[in-house]
Amino acid sequence: MNRIFRLLAWALAAAVAFATLGPPSYRPHSDLGQDGEHALAFVLVGIAFGVAYGRNRLMTTAVAVVLIGVLEILQFWAPGRHARLEDFAVDALAACVGLAMAAALDWMIKRTRRPNIGTS
Repeated sequence: MNRIFRLLAWALAAAVAFATLGPPSYRPHSDLGQDGEHALAFVLVGIAFGVAYGRNRLMTTAVAVVLIGVLEILQFWAPGRHARLEDFAVDALAACVGLAMAAALDWMIKRTRRPNIGTS
C-alpha cells in the first residue's frame, strides 16, 4: 500500500513539475487565480508526500522546500516562464500545510486505533 502512495506522490510531483516548467499553454487554468492554483497543487503534493513518507517528516519537509526552490530556479531557463519569490513562498507554504495535514491525519488515525486503557 505504501508503494501506491509513493507512486501517487511522485506522479503528482511530476505533473506539477510539468505544469511549472512546460509550455504555458499546457498549464491548467481555473477560477482560483495563479496563487490559488499554486496553493491547491502544492497542498495536494504535500498531503501525498506526507502520507507516503510519514516516517521522517522533518526530512520530507526540508527536501520538499528545497525541491520547490529548485523548480522555481529552473524557470529561468524555461521559455515563457518566470521565477518569482512570491511563487516560491506560496508553493513552499502550501506544501508545508499539506504535510502538516497528513501528519494530523496520521495522528488522528493512530489515536483512534489506540486501545482505551483504564476503561472497562
